[in-house]
Amino acid sequence: MLIHNFVGKIVLAGAMLAMPGASFAQISIGISVNIAPPALPVYVQPACPAPNYLWAPGYWAWNANYGDYYWVPGTWVAAPQPGYLWTPGYWGWGSGGVYLFHAGYWGAQVGFYGGVNYGFGFGGVGFVGGAWRGGNFAYNTAVVNVNTTVVHNTYINTTVVNNTTIVNNSRTSFNGGPNGVAATPTPQERAFASQPHMQATPAQLQHEQVASQDRSNFSSVNHGMPAHAAVPRPVANVAELQHTAVPARPAAAARTAAPYKPAAVTQVANHPAAKPVPAQKPAPEKRPAAPAAHKPPPKESKPEKRS
Repeated sequence: MLIHNFVGKIVLAGAMLAMPGASFAQISIGISVNIAPPALPVYVQPACPAPNYLWAPGYWAWNANYGDYYWVPGTWVAAPQPGYLWTPGYWGWGSGGVYLFHAGYWGAQVGFYGGVNYGFGFGGVGFVGGAWRGGNFAYNTAVVNVNTTVVHNTYINTTVVNNTTIVNNSRTSFNGGPNGVAATPTPQERAFASQPHMQATPAQLQHEQVASQDRSNFSSVNHGMPAHAAVPRPVANVAELQHTAVPARPAAAARTAAPYKPAAVTQVANHPAAKPVPAQKPAPEKRPAAPAAHKPPPKESKPEKRS
């Protein structure tokens, strides 16, 4: 597929307010592209490096100069203020046959992010990886990876996983359109999007820019498996990215933090399902041989006396 034949264009989708860093619309600057983004890669989440850092999932961004998607690694980000949560950005099918990027934002609630299952607490609806308790963030270690030697405010809640996870076996990274995630925002999520919120932090914006400077992050190079899938903190340069990143892995090799049980097993195309092998009957137990019966030694024969 010749990705460079598709042209990306910048679309002004909303206006920034006078308040620094704040906006009242989920889309501040949107990018529309007429080719679907690749599937989400599978990777292991780095451990949370410090208290009050929140997980920002990795995503595919668009580079108009190369006409290609590139992967922005997932990372832990310091919250801009206590009580704020991150709503991830997502690609959505728009009118005219294009995919429009809806930018992520910080706010008091997690809004709609396309129903995309990013994992690690972002199962498609809301966020179950933790919660603010006063001025400190408590981490749900059932779904996120935390370094407990430096982060002590943790708990375990496994019941929230099944209630908030949208099954996404194909790891689709966009909402709507052909083969996209079929999810629409609830009235509550629409209300969250209209509330005051903050755009990505300067560290996040720099992190995205650095990701675009490494050609190995581009989908035409990595074929959907970036070598720099996630990092513990936002990076400031390419050298830091290459030094601290964990790579993507084949889907069967990585363990996601929010597992789910699919309703049915999907067979791989053009590969017939293997026939079940009947269980073998256990071999009869071998018992030790009985000891040989004791036989008295033969009597010594005496020579006959001759007269």
